[in-house]
Amino acid sequence: MSVDVWITFAIAAEIILVIPGPTILLVVSQAIAHGRWSVMPLVAGVLLGDFTAMTLSMLGLGAVLAASATLFAVLKWIGAGYLIYLGIRLWRTAPAPASDATAKAATTGGKLFQSAFIVTALNPKSIAFFVAFLPQFVNPAAPLPIQLTILGTTFLVMATVNAALYAVFAGELRDTMKSPRVRRWFDRIGGSALIGAGVFTAALRQGN
Repeated sequence: MSVDVWITFAIAAEIILVIPGPTILLVVSQAIAHGRWSVMPLVAGVLLGDFTAMTLSMLGLGAVLAASATLFAVLKWIGAGYLIYLGIRLWRTAPAPASDATAKAATTGGKLFQSAFIVTALNPKSIAFFVAFLPQFVNPAAPLPIQLTILGTTFLVMATVNAALYAVFAGELRDTMKSPRVRRWFDRIGGSALIGAGVFTAALRQGN
């Protein structure tokens, strides 16, 4: 693989990643709700979710999703429903005092990781994206495994860094807010964003 092709891929991937989608909205909303300590489990969930989506794509699920309207719709509605559920739960959750953040982290970290993983891995558009996007940068005459490894690793690293930057910013913003009233409004904004992401996901059409 030439350096020019790799740089072109990296630029194209960054343009796609920097635009907030359901995963980034989830990361920002949860980081705003829980503060800077939530960055690690959220980013780890995104990394594993992207890796899972990429692996499923390479195993052929992306092609199946592109051909099967029923399977696409099932995954779409599962993802949309889960986002809306998380948004409603965030709306109803009372903000914990800052002094309770460390104790809360031990019990909530696993749930944050789980939510980030599920939303990222089960996004049918992500799986279809890997099938449609990666092959455009693959040279059929060169060894395929090496190229897929390079492109896949590049995308995963960039996606992880992108999610981390969003999460760190949102977490720092949350931790500067000491008033429970202000934190409650932050939670409601985050919950509304998640519900909006769920509605947007539900409105997705196959082939868009």
